[in-house]
Amino acid sequence: MPWRRRRSRVSALEGGQEEEAPPEAAAVPSAPLTSPQQTEAAAERILLRGIFEIGRGSCDVVLSERALRWRPILPERPAGDSKHDWLCKEEFIELKDVFSVKLKRRCSVKQQRSGTLLGITLFICLKKEQNKLKNSTLDLINLSEDHCDIWFRQFKKILAGFPNRPKSLKIFLNPQSHKKEATQVYYEKVEPLLKIAGIKTDVTIMEYQGHALSLLKECELQGFDGGHWKPLFAIYWSVQRFFTGMQTLEPSVVCVGGDGSASEVAHALLLRAQKSAGMETDRILTPVRAQLPLGLIPAGSTNVLAHSLHGVPHVVTAALHIIMGHVQLVDVCTFSSTGKLLRFGFSAMFGFGGRALALAEKYRWMSPNQRRDFAVIKALAKLKPEDCEISFLPFNTSDDVQERREQGSPKSDCNDQWQMIQGQFLNVSIMAIPCLCSVAPRGFAPNTRLNNGSMALIIARNTSRSEFIKHLKRYASVKNQFNFPFVETYTVEEVKVHPRNNTSGYNPEEEDETASENGFPWNVDGDLMEVSSEVHIRLHPRLISLYGGSMEEVNDSKVTCNCF
Repeated sequence: MPWRRRRSRVSALEGGQEEEAPPEAAAVPSAPLTSPQQTEAAAERILLRGIFEIGRGSCDVVLSERALRWRPILPERPAGDSKHDWLCKEEFIELKDVFSVKLKRRCSVKQQRSGTLLGITLFICLKKEQNKLKNSTLDLINLSEDHCDIWFRQFKKILAGFPNRPKSLKIFLNPQSHKKEATQVYYEKVEPLLKIAGIKTDVTIMEYQGHALSLLKECELQGFDGGHWKPLFAIYWSVQRFFTGMQTLEPSVVCVGGDGSASEVAHALLLRAQKSAGMETDRILTPVRAQLPLGLIPAGSTNVLAHSLHGVPHVVTAALHIIMGHVQLVDVCTFSSTGKLLRFGFSAMFGFGGRALALAEKYRWMSPNQRRDFAVIKALAKLKPEDCEISFLPFNTSDDVQERREQGSPKSDCNDQWQMIQGQFLNVSIMAIPCLCSVAPRGFAPNTRLNNGSMALIIARNTSRSEFIKHLKRYASVKNQFNFPFVETYTVEEVKVHPRNNTSGYNPEEEDETASENGFPWNVDGDLMEVSSEVHIRLHPRLISLYGGSMEEVNDSKVTCNCF
């Protein structure tokens, strides 16, 4: 059944003036359903019932606490008429899949703010194939002002009761991401959806690396706009503080950019949480959870974080997860050296992965894809192993360990059995998320989940260049990329990587573009980190809340609609 009709000169009020119901409007009496319903549907309390035109015919529409159901109104036919029974089939949408409601009007050129009322438009989040989401609309046509006002107000009341849906967002936008497309992606694909949903936004352009970190770590977000205080917004948030309490004061945070930008914002939010809790940020054993949820809009070249989170690097899907308030907790790692915290992150590579990134950073003038391919080829041409010692704490699933982990006890303080391996390694990967991307559709760590309390430690020992290239090519195929004699995988909770080449990893007499006086190159979430000594990586379960997740992983987020 088609949902839309008379599209010319007919539009819903998107982001503009919305007309509220008059105070004296009263709900129409609810009538019992005349046809047999499902047991669950029958148990729901009916809020409203009325007649609307949907598609090309009049329908008997029933609004309950959890769903909107409708059935075509047709003339009586003889019993057993199969065509009549098919046309009378009930259709429905679940209200948790509706993210906005507007009064629908026909506006002429002379009528800028109002026009002839046509009915109500519902904006709905629907599931497509491969974890993608799309937005759609359902028009409920009725020319009665009073009738539509009653339904409109009831819809608004229901939508206001859904938890986790943001009312305001602080947007950090990196205009340099990928092919400098982040600005276009946000203003053409994301902002229109946020306006339809009625979400207030405040956009800050990230001008340099560390910009978001400097803003989020120190400053309050109430009334905050690009580093400058706005008195009117400050007054607004003060009023919100008084009437709604602290939990809804600060807006959620959204990053529009690639992996480096997303990791920087996540790192800043976690540092902000430690400072708010009065903790010393240089040495953190048991960090506290970030108070603000983070949304990720993929606008980079690889989008590993967003791809792993949503199951697909799709901009509209990411935006709808934020609008719908689909939140899940994700594991985070801390990277420390000599007892001092270096940063928070989700994944890291040492050896080939770090050297390839160090090379790519020297050719920023190239396009992202060209820079990546060039760096990989050059790193393979100069392929050499790292002499290091790796210690790790295997993942323990016993009940007492799980209880200790939930209580936030430092793992390394317990009498667990550390294991150690040493030798020549071409690459060492430590990943707390699956790390899906276009070059690894199954993920660099396909057996890892977003919040299972463990990391994947993947080690490629020294081998020939041709065998290592075969291993890398396996990531892009459906074959097992770990089925090589020189590749070892472990499920761990902590890892210590201690290079043994020399103290700095830098030899001025050796021609090596990846060598640096600052230390060995690490690739942490697409950012270059140079460390000259041992790096200690700890996993901290469910440390940050992220908007999104594949539809199978997000609780109560499955879209149900039998009308398509």
